[in-house]
Amino acid sequence: MSSDGAADEAANGAAAERPGDRPLETPLEGPEGPAIALFGTSADPPTLGHRSLLEGLLALYPQVVTWASDNPLKHHGASLEQRAALLQTLVAAIGDPRLSLRQELSSPWAIDTLANARRLWPGRPLVFVVGSDLADQIPRWKQAKAVLAACRLAIVPRCGWPIDPEALERLRSLGARPQLLALQIPASASSDLRRALAGGAITPAADPAALPLPAELQPLLLLHNPYDDSAR
Repeated sequence: MSSDGAADEAANGAAAERPGDRPLETPLEGPEGPAIALFGTSADPPTLGHRSLLEGLLALYPQVVTWASDNPLKHHGASLEQRAALLQTLVAAIGDPRLSLRQELSSPWAIDTLANARRLWPGRPLVFVVGSDLADQIPRWKQAKAVLAACRLAIVPRCGWPIDPEALERLRSLGARPQLLALQIPASASSDLRRALAGGAITPAADPAALPLPAELQPLLLLHNPYDDSAR
């Protein structure tokens, strides 16, 4: 799961337009317990941005759940199983008991993910977290109205994707009350990291700090790098 100052400024500017869109400051509560932040990601592969986002969500919510997903609009460089293993390694490295990987939530369709989450945590408020790059796609999602009725939508500014006020209005017209999260996520794109890994950037002597790669993923990618073109 990447942001810059311009995107964050755009987020805060849009937030001022509607009281319900102000950046989240306290966790939401429901009659059956505190809210659960749900963050599905391609994790292809996970980057420092994913780590920063998960840690940021832990500062806002008492429980955070993540999973590796297949995006029907994307071509993935690694299998779902491989991406889930990388994401699980990142979750374990963060080491917060309030954060878990629940791969059974993975589905190409948000409506199915939310139905599964509702079965797992009946009565708990669900907060569905997306990057700002997805905000204008949501109205085209399968059963978009039902998706937005089943959760609170939270949007994280992403580098290069300022939040479009018109996209927010389209979401509101479908019944959403989008929450803009004031998180500072470092710019780190999985696509850039894939290209680096395909070019042989991961070696025993490589400095993980030279890439937007969480250091804990280096041993796993050394053992098997699904992005290495020379191995195909």
